[in-house]
Amino acid sequence: MGEILALVEARLLAALGEPDARAAVTFLGTDRIEVLRFVDGDVVRYATLGMSAQPMADPTATLADPVKGPRAELILSVRAGLADTDKVLRPLAVLAASPQVEGVIVAPGASLDVGEPLWPGAPFSSVLVAEPGGLVEDLEMDAPVEPVRFLPLLPMTHNEAAWKRVRGAQELQERWLSHGTDLRDPLRGSVNLD
Repeated sequence: MGEILALVEARLLAALGEPDARAAVTFLGTDRIEVLRFVDGDVVRYATLGMSAQPMADPTATLADPVKGPRAELILSVRAGLADTDKVLRPLAVLAASPQVEGVIVAPGASLDVGEPLWPGAPFSSVLVAEPGGLVEDLEMDAPVEPVRFLPLLPMTHNEAAWKRVRGAQELQERWLSHGTDLRDPLRGSVNLD
């Protein structure tokens, strides 16, 4: 487990530079989850470290495989200085711990909800899990361990989350794109869904 996390941290640092802050959260019955903060000009990126220590297991499986199964870390990017986004550390750690706590498999297209604003005054309590590979490349591991994927998180308003449940992740992403939505704006309103 420690070896995997050391490789994951090295991949994050190679892609994003040195973190300027880190915090650790431990939930009862789970491994420790760290959240690293990287500042890149006017963008702040928060990346989890610890979610990939264990493979995500199918919640219907009677016994979880300790080696095989998808592994991932989460990355959230927001514009700096517009909101107190550093308060997202605990909600991000909650999302990263959800495979261990709730037995969910976090994959592109999924919605994750923390049930409260991601940070004070945020119009978002949920995120859409986007496709990996853009910001941080997958980390290949020796078989049978699956690659670690670095999954971007896109904050969704309540209306967007409801619309996504009906129409799907692809249509919501197309709607954001066609309206030029700044998904890094921590105070943005909902995209036009008419």
